[in-house]
Amino acid sequence: MSGAAALSELPVSRILSALLSRGGEHGELFLEEARSLTVLLEDGRIERVVSGTDAGIGVRLLFRGKTYYAYTNDRSAESLLALSSDLSRYAEGDGVAAALPAASREVPGPTVVRVPPAARGIGEKVALAREVDRIAREFSREVRQVRATWSESLRRIEVAAHPGVFVREEQTYCVLAVQAVAGDDGGLTMGYESAGGTEGLEFLDGGVPKLLARKAAGRAVRALHAAKLPGGRMPVVLSSEAGGTMVHEAVGHGLEADLARRGMSVYKEKRGERIGSPLVSIADDATIPGKRGSYGIDDEGTSGQRTLLVDGGILKGFLHDRLSAMKDGVAPTGNGRRESYRHKPIPRMTNTLILPGTTPPGEILSGADRGLQVVKMGGGQVNTVTGDFMFEVAEGYRIEGGKRGEPVRGATITGNGPEVLSMIDRVGSDLGFGIGTCGKDGQGVPVGDAQPTLSIGPPFITVG
Repeated sequence: MSGAAALSELPVSRILSALLSRGGEHGELFLEEARSLTVLLEDGRIERVVSGTDAGIGVRLLFRGKTYYAYTNDRSAESLLALSSDLSRYAEGDGVAAALPAASREVPGPTVVRVPPAARGIGEKVALAREVDRIAREFSREVRQVRATWSESLRRIEVAAHPGVFVREEQTYCVLAVQAVAGDDGGLTMGYESAGGTEGLEFLDGGVPKLLARKAAGRAVRALHAAKLPGGRMPVVLSSEAGGTMVHEAVGHGLEADLARRGMSVYKEKRGERIGSPLVSIADDATIPGKRGSYGIDDEGTSGQRTLLVDGGILKGFLHDRLSAMKDGVAPTGNGRRESYRHKPIPRMTNTLILPGTTPPGEILSGADRGLQVVKMGGGQVNTVTGDFMFEVAEGYRIEGGKRGEPVRGATITGNGPEVLSMIDRVGSDLGFGIGTCGKDGQGVPVGDAQPTLSIGPPFITVG
């Protein structure tokens, strides 16, 4: 890699003016430097320790609703001037002189990192993975295999764009994930648990590694001895421990503006209409400290923000990047995200959550005479065009007389996003978060999701 370490070391006005020399509504330079470390332990052995650094610059031109994008590892002024001049040929018209602030501005993110990942060496992180492995195996003799993964990254981004954007931010990510496999003569079952976000190593305080290891192992062992739940339509209580998988998959993607514009969302042209129960409000919020989808600026330099998507069951709006906002005549919502400098930004979720209600969680469970309590969601499939979904239940229990009964295995829940939102008849006062990496259009970005305890009432949801 060669060239400047920061856009402020480059003649950004001249480069952007070259990009806009034949016109354009928006011209942008996106610099990214990322340092990462992954430690993988599997079957009692350290299988992989990988660290690396990657850096480059993406150049983007928006002209008449289309995106023209290129990227390079060569961060020299000469390379970027040549690349910008090449991209400018896709525009037609009079040139635009780039208008930028005099200097780049550091934007603080919502999280204060107290213990940076670099404060501890690789050896300590290998020891952490071994400790997690030991704790999970000690939970039960039926635990046959453990996979422990530590991942961290420090990402520095800087965005210079016409008109009027020149900002930078450092973003820290840490995750510890544990997968346990339990087995006997009857087969194998799996449990998974993870934690982390935009915090530093301080998120491990308070016995978090032990908790994750025991949760993953316990989930696998309980599933090993669980019975199948007879299928049919029945009440379902989604615990806050389940995180917001359902809201992310069944609702959130359909509220990304690019999918709605392409007719790939069941919520297309439903702004201002009722799409759920009056008890349901949904927000996307990049400003929550410590959460995996949080940041100070998105990958277009727009401030991260809280966007209310559904208010009392009424659809209020969509998640926008700069391009979709231009097309719809609205302001960007700070959801322009990209996997790296090699990718163009697109509308993506950050931390998507169903907002808490007022009902104590215990009352929601006790109010259901029968049905299924979902404690942990697994994988699934969603059709954003129709809203139909199917999710696996990684940890679930029979509801018997308003109490948690025996564990069940192999359960799935199927339904339709808008229909399920309308069937929510109780919303808990608690809130539980999940973390993950969301895939869309070949790009993965870190996200969080959350929900309170929810009751899905009549006419109920299909369990298989």
